[in-house]
Amino acid sequence: MDLGARVRGDFPLLARTVHGKPLVYLDSAATSQKPRVVLDALQEYYRRYNANVHRGIYAIAEEATARYEAARATLARLLHAARPEEIVFTRGTTEAINLVAGSWGRATVRAGDEIVLTEMEHHSNIVPWQLLAAEKGARLKYVPVTEAGRLDMDALDRLLTERTRLVAVVHQSNVLGTINPIREIADRAHAVGALVLVDAAQSVPNQAIDVQQLGADFLAFSGHKMLGPTGSGGLWARYDLLEAMPPYHGGGEMIVRVDYERSTFKAPPHRFEAGTPHIAGAIVLAVAADYLQGVGFDAIAAWEHTLVAYALERLQDVPGLRILGPTTPEQRGGAISFVMDVAHPHDIAQVLDQEGIAIRAGHHCAQLLHRRFGVEASARASVHIYNTREDIDALVAGLHTVRRLFTRASRPV
Repeated sequence: MDLGARVRGDFPLLARTVHGKPLVYLDSAATSQKPRVVLDALQEYYRRYNANVHRGIYAIAEEATARYEAARATLARLLHAARPEEIVFTRGTTEAINLVAGSWGRATVRAGDEIVLTEMEHHSNIVPWQLLAAEKGARLKYVPVTEAGRLDMDALDRLLTERTRLVAVVHQSNVLGTINPIREIADRAHAVGALVLVDAAQSVPNQAIDVQQLGADFLAFSGHKMLGPTGSGGLWARYDLLEAMPPYHGGGEMIVRVDYERSTFKAPPHRFEAGTPHIAGAIVLAVAADYLQGVGFDAIAAWEHTLVAYALERLQDVPGLRILGPTTPEQRGGAISFVMDVAHPHDIAQVLDQEGIAIRAGHHCAQLLHRRFGVEASARASVHIYNTREDIDALVAGLHTVRRLFTRASRPV
């Protein structure tokens, strides 16, 4: 039995129907479905030990605090962090990147400094740096993407200078599926004295991540794409960097002492977790991480590779379909974006929805990348641990239906 069929029963939502058809969920790059253990853990928190953390000295408050900090340790092990205190809980990748821009960036970047991004970035890894650059008078540079959907590494060498303070790069593209050579990028960035931030929103759910081997300085990730709750996620950073960074925002439980004019702050990571955090989100995210590790990242990556290879082969049977980015399964993940000559991506998604097939249509928060390929929007199918070859077959059959419908509609009468 393949992996998708083996674990599918763990995900209750996948048993439902849409428009009278069995649901085929191919939008995991937007958000993943949740296994029963995650749903149960979320209920258990609110039913059995719902209390605030780091405040109460009664039993359930101490239980909540213990599980919250245990979750931090679980995620540190998942990413091979040097210590649990290198994990800061956030609402997801977007907040984690904004934390780095708003704290490290404001304290470090000066007028004339340079920040290197890529054309492949999600808006979450562009807009925070645009805001910082405008505030500080810094300059943004972009590594171009080749027609094959890979980063132009020669261009990266030309863009790196002694003024480069940071290279912010996505690990796995949410549009092209391309997996970038982070270690190679980090080595080149470090050679000019720059730090490296990795947007790992799409890679943490499907790959074994070792922040030491990647050579990253910051790594941002989201919980809801890795089978966990929405509004959960985190930032990993080297502890010496966190220790030197000022608070990102202020509030309760992140201080040592408050006086009339100034305050002193706790050590990381609590310095960056002002107010009541998403306690249930953090605890249940660790349950999701345990589930993924129980399945095994080698098995997950191999299954995703199998599905993507199968999809790339089958999609070639659809006339007039153009895949954006790599058309071979090597060094790519589970997102496949495409356009068709007969129908707009929104029309494709609507026709597929009537067949019970859920995909994404639009610019996927990556407008620069779409313009690079000469389109404003695309349709995107993305797979996760629970998908099967039958899901890919349903997608391809649905796309043939799209072609028939729109070819017929465009014929002269």
